[in-house]
Amino acid sequence: MGVFGNSNSLPISLVISLSATLKGLHWDKIPGDNDDEVAARGILYLMIFQQLGQLVRWSWGYHVLLASKDKYEEYNQETAEEGRYAGESHHSEETEGLIEGVDIMDEMDEEERALRSRSGTQSSGSEGYEPAGRTPVAGSSRATPHDSEDESSSINKGNGKIYQDGLKNGLGNDLPDPSVDGILSFPRIRNSDEPEIPPGIQGYKVKTKLYLNRTKTRTGNWLVHLRHRTYEALPAPLQKTADAAQRGWTKVYNFLWDFMNPPLWAMLIAIIVASVPDLQRLFFQEGSFIKNSVTSAVSQSAGVAVPLILVVLGANLARNTQKREGEADPEEAKIGTKLLVASLVSRMLLPTLIMAPILALIAKYVPVSILDDPIFVIVCFLLTGAPSALQLAQICQINGVFENVMGKILFQSYVIWILPSTLILVMCALEVVEWAK
Repeated sequence: MGVFGNSNSLPISLVISLSATLKGLHWDKIPGDNDDEVAARGILYLMIFQQLGQLVRWSWGYHVLLASKDKYEEYNQETAEEGRYAGESHHSEETEGLIEGVDIMDEMDEEERALRSRSGTQSSGSEGYEPAGRTPVAGSSRATPHDSEDESSSINKGNGKIYQDGLKNGLGNDLPDPSVDGILSFPRIRNSDEPEIPPGIQGYKVKTKLYLNRTKTRTGNWLVHLRHRTYEALPAPLQKTADAAQRGWTKVYNFLWDFMNPPLWAMLIAIIVASVPDLQRLFFQEGSFIKNSVTSAVSQSAGVAVPLILVVLGANLARNTQKREGEADPEEAKIGTKLLVASLVSRMLLPTLIMAPILALIAKYVPVSILDDPIFVIVCFLLTGAPSALQLAQICQINGVFENVMGKILFQSYVIWILPSTLILVMCALEVVEWAK
């Protein structure tokens, strides 16, 4: 809570309102500076801080600080111990004898040993298959030894023909022609995964889908086989290099899919678009198809971002006042109040006490041009004592950790402590601006 502050809804609204109400925020290095330019620069500064905070919030905050409990060994060990103890108690209840002094498990072991001794098993200690009944006598069969030999030879020849026909029909996917007479005429066996082919036009659709799936499978198998043949044809040094490259790519691939999430993917795409001039012209050139469709849609969505964020804030605050169903987390119930106080102090008090003097000294003595911009100093002060980020509530809900405490933190931050904190920050920022001049 102390690391991630609100850099979207509240600071943007404050910057827009302060740029129009407070005097003395114009930058003397920009000729003709006005209130609109001041608000535009303030929003630009906030967007830069917001992107940096979003990057850290959805990486370090999502995967470490507010990670789900199953990622920590101590919680997994506690769950395993509870399950083991519960299983032992359940097992002890089931195996408890109905008569005192008699152990059911011992009786079961004795009966099993008695059955094995009566079955006459002479397997020299090996536990193999034990037939349940007597072996049928040879006289009960009507077949002669000569007939058996003829049948076995014909079956072997038939099996060879089946194997060859299967290879001709495509890796054994199709069975031989059912017109073969005798024992070789097997019925067509349908794969259990394949759907039933309905009659009529619907059947062609199912057949097409099955054909595409089979083609995809065969193509994938062929590519794998080609890759193995290519790998075997390489010399030993190149094989080692290929193995190292494959291991590195596998680690990067697994890391990306485990670590990345939709906000991080969106930021990565935004960085790529902002870094490539051709993509900038493609997305932002006036009159282009991408500008009139994709970019305009994104701009319209961004125009309602702040109202939607406030709606989400209201929903979280309303949820905090409702009665919760289900059992509360024992750990959250035990340390919830301590977490609430510690979060409020570390978010809205300590950053201001620590960063305010540092910002004042930097604005006074560090020769950086951007520090002369009054709206930049105000933005820095607003971010130091801003309430906790609203996205922390989403992360808590996604990972299932401290949801009740997070709702209380939002209520305390945005309802009770926001007014005095904002007044103090704005007054301190204006004093620092005047002192730095």
